[in-house]
Amino acid sequence: MSEHSRSPKYGQIDRDYAIRLATTPAEEDGPVWMLNLMRYREVAEYRDGRETAISGQEADDEYAPTDVLRDIGAEVAFFADVLDQVRGAEPAWHRVAVVKYPTRRSFIDMQTRNDFKEKHEHKEAGMERTIVMGTLPLADPLRVALGSRTADDVVVLRVERRTGDGSGAEAPVSGSFAIEGTIVGDGRIWDRAHYERFPSRDAAAAAIAAAGDDPGIADSYVLVVRPRIDRIHPGR
Repeated sequence: MSEHSRSPKYGQIDRDYAIRLATTPAEEDGPVWMLNLMRYREVAEYRDGRETAISGQEADDEYAPTDVLRDIGAEVAFFADVLDQVRGAEPAWHRVAVVKYPTRRSFIDMQTRNDFKEKHEHKEAGMERTIVMGTLPLADPLRVALGSRTADDVVVLRVERRTGDGSGAEAPVSGSFAIEGTIVGDGRIWDRAHYERFPSRDAAAAAIAAAGDDPGIADSYVLVVRPRIDRIHPGR
């Protein structure tokens, strides 16, 4: 993902998935939703050793390449703060973001742009850990009307790796995404991400408790997040 051969400080690059993103034939390519789980440093650490008092989150805010995304036809589809991490002890995530790219290749091509490279130093300075997953919607239509939103709305995000025996498998529903690869991570493999919207934090907690443990899941994160941007679940 970095323009250099080295891996960034915040995670390991999966070279095989990077090659897949870069070499998918144009006739087979198409949109990909990149899911980012983000944990920030308490204080940003720049590679050039500059002194700074800004937080890791503030450095990442400086990174935010919205102009670059616009130029390549990408959009931020989801952006949220983590309120509760119900499952998955380490690391404790701070934010979640999903960027929809028009093609896999556009994600790779973005890495070579000078304007992106100039911004990327802020991400490396601010990010302690991140997992970046390429995902594809499992259900059509993806966008569902859930009624008017309120300030209390939350989303439960489940990121899962299943056991492989098919136990507990769900039929695809709106808000479910297959994870085709992890471009930056910690070596773990993930299968599915699912977003479910609730009218309150308490309602989300009750639904998580009622669901219990799924024996078909080998590893997971379950996060309750408050969206700032949600183009996955737009209201009417």
